[in-house]
Amino acid sequence: MRFCLFMAFLLCWWRPGAAQPAPPHVLRDTLLLKDPKGAHISEAYRYYTEPFGSAPDPERAEAAWRAGRFRPGPWHEPLNLGMLHRRVWMRLPVRNTEPQRLRFLWSIFNFTDSAALYCRRAGEAKFTRLGEASSWVPAAERAFPARSLSFPFALEPGEAAVLYLRVDAHTGGIYLPTYIETTEHFLAWEMGFPFERHWVWLLGFYLSSALFNLVLYAFLRDRIHLWYVAYVLAVTLFLMMEDGLDAMLLPAGPYRLLWSVGQYNFMLLAAAAGIRIMQLFLRLRIAWPRLYRAGNWLAGTAVVFVAGYAGLFPWAVRHSLSTVEALNWARELLMVLVFGYGWVVLITLLRHRRWQRLAAYYALTYLFFFIGYGIFWLNHLGFTSFNPIYPNPLAWGLLLELLILSALLTGRFRHTLRHNARLRVQHLRQRNAHSARLIAAQDDEREQLARELHDALGPNLAALHMAWQSEAVRAALASAPAAAAVGQLSEEILGELYNQVRQLSHVLLPAESVTNRLTTSISTLRDMLNLHGSPQVHTDFGPGLDELPPAVQSAAFRIVAELVNNAVRHAQARKVRVYLRRHSTALELCVSDDGRGFGRGEDTPLTGIGLRGVRTRAAYLGGSVVIEVPKVGTRVRVRLPC
Repeated sequence: MRFCLFMAFLLCWWRPGAAQPAPPHVLRDTLLLKDPKGAHISEAYRYYTEPFGSAPDPERAEAAWRAGRFRPGPWHEPLNLGMLHRRVWMRLPVRNTEPQRLRFLWSIFNFTDSAALYCRRAGEAKFTRLGEASSWVPAAERAFPARSLSFPFALEPGEAAVLYLRVDAHTGGIYLPTYIETTEHFLAWEMGFPFERHWVWLLGFYLSSALFNLVLYAFLRDRIHLWYVAYVLAVTLFLMMEDGLDAMLLPAGPYRLLWSVGQYNFMLLAAAAGIRIMQLFLRLRIAWPRLYRAGNWLAGTAVVFVAGYAGLFPWAVRHSLSTVEALNWARELLMVLVFGYGWVVLITLLRHRRWQRLAAYYALTYLFFFIGYGIFWLNHLGFTSFNPIYPNPLAWGLLLELLILSALLTGRFRHTLRHNARLRVQHLRQRNAHSARLIAAQDDEREQLARELHDALGPNLAALHMAWQSEAVRAALASAPAAAAVGQLSEEILGELYNQVRQLSHVLLPAESVTNRLTTSISTLRDMLNLHGSPQVHTDFGPGLDELPPAVQSAAFRIVAELVNNAVRHAQARKVRVYLRRHSTALELCVSDDGRGFGRGEDTPLTGIGLRGVRTRAAYLGGSVVIEVPKVGTRVRVRLPC
């Protein structure tokens, strides 16, 4: 907290060149113009305001001057009338003190709906309009192309004149930084303005932070980074519009579109995005649902208001100035509510121990921007004309805020990565446990089925086969020559069925009780399948297979048995080759056949039940399955880590 107060003190009171003594407050009757730059304009001008409803007339303004209605402006400060919805007239007598003819510019460095410069030289009875301009036109299309509204006029050596500057602004804040300079000095200042006022690297930092958060969003898909980008862009546009950079950098279409939304409305949109950032960072949705709903309501109201303001404001300027004033005051009220909501949330969370640390981090971020915006907003309302640092406190407050907020979001990014890693590990463990249970259940079911075939169906078939070969059956068949052929066929079918049941039971149940060795189990399976000559199963074993971990040996046997069974039963293969090799980090097995292949049978790599079991076993051990379909048959390659 001491650090926050110290930084706030520096932000509020540090000003380059503040040690220089202030000039004496002596009002001049005439501003003496010279090259390159004369006295400050505030030493000589007077101003007067009138309702917008009357037509602009410099002669009427001159009559008000003679009636004593004009007042001096603030000393060496911009004219700041706050939320005043009236036309402004500025009267300034000037004289060229140089021995040569000089060309000057009277410039307004803020957005105005309409402005005009009038001049009455010595000997003239009436004022002549020298130029009229509007900030609605981008810089390239203005009579004098510059980010400011600049009105040129020329004075001969020693010539004097009376100037009137008329300003109409409906945006809800009369703040008029205005200067008179020679054209050469003005152009030199404009060339170096982005560098002298630090806009080049400030804008670079704003945009780079936005791009950085786009990168974070691409990694995390966390919406807080998108709201951050929206927040930065809205505030950056507001600051560009404040100093006229938008008129220099943007094409005519986007420029007019921005001002149809309104400069101060971009700050309102930024505040709405800031609410969403705060809600997500502080996790209000679950812990503080009422505050969360209130923030959503405020943010939604702000967005709806901005849309309504942009649609209604042009009509209100032409037909109902009271509606313009009501819209502007409603905007200021919404601004107070939105920024007040932020402090209510932070103070509420700081009072609870569980949320103190998180709220304190964000309060530091919020404080810097709030100080800068507070100074800017007080100036905007006309309460102060305090600008301790260039280009303005809001720009530097945003810089400090983004620095800290970027650090906080980076920390959130790292926390999210660690959290996601833990979730992935947990998910993998759950998946492995599920796969282990599935494989164990499948093995139990296979074992039960194999034992039922071997212990129940097998003996019954054997008994039936022996009964069919008994002397009584043979005598009966011999007495009926017509039934002898059928009897012989039935005997062969019974024998074949008995052999198939024995083969299937051995495929489903490895020879674990004999050796518990992979090569022996596969060899036994091969021998059982080769008893009747077709199909022919050939095996090719590499060294070291029987020293593999038991889990790998069991999975390898189940996979080989399933693939051989598929080749024999579904592909109707006549030759099957089984190839196993142990490498340094993995066991490679390959089962190939000369059967029908995929695409010509009922099973496919995506739908076959057996192949799904093969994939499950391989995935459980972290292995891989590759299915190849050559011109003849099928080839399946499996790699199991060992």
